[in-house]
Amino acid sequence: MSPAGEDRLAPDVRALVDAMTASFPDLGGTVTDAVQARRVLAAAPASPFPPPIVGSIEDTDIPGPEGAPRIPIRIYRPDPHDAPGPRPTVVFFHGGGWVICDLDSHDSTARGICREAGAVVVSVDYRLAPEAPFPAAVDDAYAALGWAAGHIPELGGDADALVVAGDSAGGNLAAVVSLLSRDRGGPRIALQALVYPSTDAHQQTESFERNADHYFLTAAHCRWFAEQYLGPDGDRAHPHVSPLLADLTALPPAHIVTAGCDPLCDEGRAYAAALRASGVEATESHFPAMFHGFFGFPGLLDDARTALADIGKAIASTASDRKNGGGSGGYAG
Repeated sequence: MSPAGEDRLAPDVRALVDAMTASFPDLGGTVTDAVQARRVLAAAPASPFPPPIVGSIEDTDIPGPEGAPRIPIRIYRPDPHDAPGPRPTVVFFHGGGWVICDLDSHDSTARGICREAGAVVVSVDYRLAPEAPFPAAVDDAYAALGWAAGHIPELGGDADALVVAGDSAGGNLAAVVSLLSRDRGGPRIALQALVYPSTDAHQQTESFERNADHYFLTAAHCRWFAEQYLGPDGDRAHPHVSPLLADLTALPPAHIVTAGCDPLCDEGRAYAAALRASGVEATESHFPAMFHGFFGFPGLLDDARTALADIGKAIASTASDRKNGGGSGGYAG
């Protein structure tokens, strides 16, 4: 609820948010240890909704950055009859504050993107903080992007349709590897698809205050995540931590999903505006009555179905045989 006590969620969403909150660890409060937080999450009830059906799923691992462990990945391929190639390849980074969640927690989301976009999705199990603090997740994310770019023929098959995507902390990683790809001469990214991304670790926006409590993700959670990821003396202004503060010129086009009842709302919208001000195409799907996490419930929420469809259109439009069907712009929430 807002400071004034007004509940701005859509009427059919409050029960869902309350149920999610009840099974989520009290991060930064009674739960301060990452291992304990993961244990609480593992004990949470499973989703009652069947996962979207895709053509095939493959678990494997790929080389990590030099001196680092190999990176587990999960590759989702659409049914070839539904999405004949060449197809986009999406490198997907899960959310969870760089501390929690994994391939399994975001399995349905990756499946949904695969199915909706007709794309191959490579979901990346990057290293988590505090055991592996910044920049470990960034290094893993960029290594996975490079691997995907080098295996386009056996993945999506369209060299011009390499996409990075992620939600929350994963959206942060997708934005950051877009910066790295520009600054390091590749791989070339066709689109960054970001779902309520973290773009400014200073956490001082109006939405951070307005949505500090009662909407699932809280300000206390966000502070705890940043502390685990960056440590007590981390540089929150570093462009690979806060991409909103980076030079954003010459980046790939973006499609950004934001939720009005989310502490990260304003920084996601500010990132879209900053991209446009830097000459980068950036479209938005904004859902004023939704919360951080809503994207994971397309089986329950109309707005989540719309957001997923918009992401799917944006990704699909990067494929060579689909670019004449319209651009990735203008999807209004």
